[in-house]
Amino acid sequence: HYTSILILCVVRWAEKLDALTATATQDPEGFLGHPVNAFKLMKRLNTEWGEVEDLVLKDMSDGFISNLTIQRQYFPNDEDQTGAAKALLRLQDTYQLDTQIISSGDLPGVTTGLPFKSTMTVEDCFELGKIAYSEADYYHTELWMAQALKQLDEGEESSVETVTVLDYLSYSVYQQGELERALNHTKRLLSVDPEHQRALGNLKYFEYQLAKQKKAEKEQSVKEESKKEQEKTVGKGEYLPEKRKYEQLCRGQGVRMSPRRQRRLLCRYYNSNRHPFYIIGPVKQEDEWDRPRIIRYHDIISEKEMEKVKELAKPRVSSTFIHIQIFI
Repeated sequence: HYTSILILCVVRWAEKLDALTATATQDPEGFLGHPVNAFKLMKRLNTEWGEVEDLVLKDMSDGFISNLTIQRQYFPNDEDQTGAAKALLRLQDTYQLDTQIISSGDLPGVTTGLPFKSTMTVEDCFELGKIAYSEADYYHTELWMAQALKQLDEGEESSVETVTVLDYLSYSVYQQGELERALNHTKRLLSVDPEHQRALGNLKYFEYQLAKQKKAEKEQSVKEESKKEQEKTVGKGEYLPEKRKYEQLCRGQGVRMSPRRQRRLLCRYYNSNRHPFYIIGPVKQEDEWDRPRIIRYHDIISEKEMEKVKELAKPRVSSTFIHIQIFI
């Protein structure tokens, strides 16, 4: 009976992966160019593959186990999966994308109706939130745990339990100083699992801290509070971190620059201190910004050279899919 269940699990996983690779191998570059696909592929070949390995290693022939071990070396590892997740989070921040947009696969600039458009399941959202949590990135932990919870509330079937998602969600919200919201998530968790020990402890702690916070707020005068808020507003207006500047530039929202500063932005030919190679073919430079200094280089690589780079990279991109197909 155990063997039958084992075989069924592996067959279902293989069928799902077979359908995926059939689509991906038609256009590996286009498929992996979609960041959701890249993350899901890393997750499938690292986390999910490890789960399949655990199953089959319990009751299979030596030949099968040997083949399994050989193929594993070609697959992504934890570092690859974390890297794909971080890339997705950077994309989300830079272009200010909602988690629902990413989860549905409807990214700006991606043509609708593509065969390799991919959506994210509750497990995918939960895994992305866990990776953010492991990096102490509670902001993104909250976003993706909330998305996982939303999809669960909408009726999506998943092996991830609502209690587990709420546990991560309440703690990540608390770490950002949102005591009242953390308390609400904890209360909902206890409504699902009244015996959850950590949630019971958190409930008392959050209630105590919230009462303490409200008492402190009442002791402050309205005048002092208003003054502090005004100071904060002025401070925020004057301070614009470099990270926000580059994100605005990526979105095409240029930060305003005075005409005097603009006149100092120039274009030039650069020869790297008269390097022989660049004397023959100097590089075109264009000033994009002065503080911090940002320079755009034009025509560094030709269309022909770019196609050559793609040609050299494609076998590496395709190799993973080929090894999967061979194994299946």
